Amino acid sequence: MPIPQTGTQAPDFQLKDQNGNDVKLSQFRGKNVVLYFYPKDDTPGCTREACDFRDQHSAVREAGAVVLGVSPDTTASHQKFATKFSLPFPLLADTERKVCDAYGVWGEKSLYGRKFQGVTRATFLIDTEGKVARVWPKVKVDGHVREILESLSGGASAETSAEADEAEPVKKKTVAKKSAPARKAVAKKAAPAKKVAKKAPTGRR
Repeated sequence: MPIPQTGTQAPDFQLKDQNGNDVKLSQFRGKNVVLYFYPKDDTPGCTREACDFRDQHSAVREAGAVVLGVSPDTTASHQKFATKFSLPFPLLADTERKVCDAYGVWGEKSLYGRKFQGVTRATFLIDTEGKVARVWPKVKVDGHVREILESLSGGASAETSAEADEAEPVKKKTVAKKSAPARKAVAKKAAPAKKVAKKAPTGRR
């Protein structure tokens, strides 16, 4: 299945969390939902991402959103993972990979030349009406939660900030180019003054 696009209705689902409770996406209608998919419990990248969500969980809640993590792991695996790292949000067990497929994050991957089926790390921000507000299709863990918080607060996106950073050196170069001719002009005007100074002693003789 293709990844749901911004503005479309987010596919509804019902899965069990690490405590065996049924969690349905539509039950969060009226709140923003940060739905993030990750490959596997207790692996380096997935642990860093989960801990980042844990550390910023209060900020996400204050922004009016809930966090839901999804992977193909079992509820027992999720419980161990959540307990080990004190994760304060639901981890949903998509053991049949139906939700991963509905969100277009299950498919062929490659690692060190080996191809296999797995989950692409991706996050969906779902608005209060159950529509997809933003998609991060290939998540880089570092700084990801910060980007989500910026989107929730309506602040500048990471892409906008990057464009601003790239534009700044251009301005400096432009100023440098304009100032160069000015320096040459001053140098040319100064040159005749030196010639006059050489002729002056000749006139006295």
